[in-house]
Amino acid sequence: MILEHALLSVTPDRVAEFESAFGQAESIISSMPGFRRLQLSRGHERPNVYLLLVEWDELEDHTEGFRQSSGYQQWKDLLHHFYDPFPVVEHYTPLDVSAL
Repeated sequence: MILEHALLSVTPDRVAEFESAFGQAESIISSMPGFRRLQLSRGHERPNVYLLLVEWDELEDHTEGFRQSSGYQQWKDLLHHFYDPFPVVEHYTPLDVSAL
């Protein structure tokens, strides 16, 4: 399993519009092969900053499958114009802490 992490800095006066658009975009990403689940959290200290965590079966499910799909173009059209600056997306492999 791979965990995708992105901090989404949304233009402050467009937060409500972003949340509505994300509600539509969620159905796009959740229909992709290898998608497991996502969590979107809103910041307390900076309420225009969101933490997006997405679980994928494999890295390529995100980097190739999703990003090269027609659904990704819809995702971009719905969401990418809200970000300032554009987010950095990183991927993590969870550790079994009981085995450390």
